[in-house]
Amino acid sequence: MFYLFRQLVLVLFLTLLSPWSMGQILNMERYRTEGDSINKLAINLNGSLTLNNRSASESNPVNLFGYNFSLHSVYTPKKHAFIFIAHRNFLRINENPFLNFGYIHLRSNFFRKNRLNFESYIQVSDDNFRGLNPRAIVGSNLRYRLMDRDNSELLIGTGVFYEFERWQHPENEDFVDANFIKSNSSFVFRHKFTEAFHLNGVIFYQVGYDSNINRVRNRYSGDINLNSKITKRFSLTNHLNFSFEDRPIVPITRFIFSFRTGINFEL
Repeated sequence: MFYLFRQLVLVLFLTLLSPWSMGQILNMERYRTEGDSINKLAINLNGSLTLNNRSASESNPVNLFGYNFSLHSVYTPKKHAFIFIAHRNFLRINENPFLNFGYIHLRSNFFRKNRLNFESYIQVSDDNFRGLNPRAIVGSNLRYRLMDRDNSELLIGTGVFYEFERWQHPENEDFVDANFIKSNSSFVFRHKFTEAFHLNGVIFYQVGYDSNINRVRNRYSGDINLNSKITKRFSLTNHLNFSFEDRPIVPITRFIFSFRTGINFEL
């Protein structure tokens, strides 16, 4: 009975939040390079809701509430690709929020099958727990395919983007605005070691000059996926996401990361 109630709550929750919904990050590089299909639309919709009150004592209640949802969609006409991603992750224990971050990302990749192609993008994100709300970027890149084989692919990209950030100082709670024109370099890779062992990812390097401190600010970030098939039905999935800023706008943790590993079952 409780299981049925929990499933009904989850379905209702996802129905109400369907414009935002998200789950496991869908690798957009895989969909950019997958096959030669025309007018293909791929949609990944996922989400979860967590409610828990397993308190140690009645006098000290502990109530946990969290949700995670995402919507990933990729449309690939004959020559181009259009990608939309939305994500939200929230976790609260009693009245204290521990996680509250998300983003909306829209990207267009023109002449995607050419060795030299072009893309433009816009993204709005926030990370309230770290004091960032919002970060807005708009930019464009040139992408060049160094290698394109059945088992391997390598791409490099370079471009520029405009970034606006609003941070809340963790000590005095003042707000600090920052805006830059930054260069963006990327390295995309995909390799299939065997039919059961796949690696793919993207590494970014972004740099911009801040006239307020007369110094450049550097950011390194990446997203790496390593998947291995155990049996016909089971596979092991590993996902690493990281970001490092050498000179943060406000004093926060410079290096952050998330790592997920799990078992995937396919019918």
